[in-house]
Amino acid sequence: MSKASWEIERKFRVRRMPEHWEQSPCLALEQAYLCTAPVVRVRRENQTFYLTYKGAGKLAREEYNLPLTQDAYEHLRAKADGAVIAKKRWRIPLGPYTAEVDVFEGLLEGLVLAEVEFPSRGEALAFVPPDWMGEDVTLDSRFANSFLSGLESREEAKVFLVSAGIL
Repeated sequence: MSKASWEIERKFRVRRMPEHWEQSPCLALEQAYLCTAPVVRVRRENQTFYLTYKGAGKLAREEYNLPLTQDAYEHLRAKADGAVIAKKRWRIPLGPYTAEVDVFEGLLEGLVLAEVEFPSRGEALAFVPPDWMGEDVTLDSRFANSFLSGLESREEAKVFLVSAGIL
């Protein structure tokens, strides 16, 4: 069993991409949810595969990551509930932190979110986002990937994107 870690992060909508963002490392991500309460998902990061369990919480929660083979990933992906989320993740340096900027593809095209992980709750709460980041949506469950995976049709996704002011 992998050792649990605590994920302490804040999530923001992105107003505009930061300067020189395209020079930052980029990952192609695909993730599918086997369960959303608790969160159990499989993820492909380029050609690396994981099974992840996340405990309850929004700002801070327990997380386990277990490596998978590609065959195991594809087997579990086929059993997922809801839509498979595809996105490009840009890892942008931000002082002592890294902003992971997710540019969604497919049904959620147009949605761009940034997550910043912190070593402590205190640092997370004290963080002042740069001006290219917009609204803090950390506590808004509509912006959780597990919720977004439930938007299974173009119509459902469009309703969400319009209601969130993205389209």
